[in-house]
Amino acid sequence: MDGLTPPTDPLELRRVFGCFPSGVTGVCALVDGVPVGMAASTFVPVSLDPPLVSVCVRNESLTWPRLRRSNLLGVSVLGGNHELACRALADRQGDRFKEVAWRSGPGDAIFIEDAVAVLACHLYAEMPAGDHIIALLLIAGVRADPEGEPLVFHRSRYRKLAVA
Repeated sequence: MDGLTPPTDPLELRRVFGCFPSGVTGVCALVDGVPVGMAASTFVPVSLDPPLVSVCVRNESLTWPRLRRSNLLGVSVLGGNHELACRALADRQGDRFKEVAWRSGPGDAIFIEDAVAVLACHLYAEMPAGDHIIALLLIAGVRADPEGEPLVFHRSRYRKLAVA
C-alpha cells in the first residue's frame, strides 16, 4: 500500500497515535464518599445540541466501573501546572488524590483545582470500541478560564503550549 504498513505492532501504532497532540482531563467523582478519578487524554467535544463530550476508557479499567455509577462526573481540563496531578490520576496503585488539590462540585462531581475548564456531566451512553469503551457524557454545567494554558500530551510526554 504505497509505503504503508499494516498496524500489527501495538508499539508502532502507539507511536503513530502519539504524533497527534491531545489535552488531558481528569474524570472524577465521589463514590461512597471517597474521591475516585482517572486521567483521560481521549477527551473529545462531540455535539453542541445536545451538549456532549466523550472519553475513551480501557476495557480493563478498574476505575471506570466505579465512576460510571456516579450521578454526576467532574471532568477537569488540566492546565500546564497539572503534570503531577495527571500522573497521580493515571497511577494504577495508591491514593490518586493524596497530592491532588480538588474540590467538590454539584452532585458527586469532583473538580481538580485550577483546571483550565470544568464540566459536570451525566453518563449519556457507552459504546464498545475495540479494547476501549467510548463514554458519551451529557454536559450539565461548565466553567472555563479562557486565559489558562492546557496540559498537552504528545509523543508520550507532557508538554506546555508555546506562543508562536
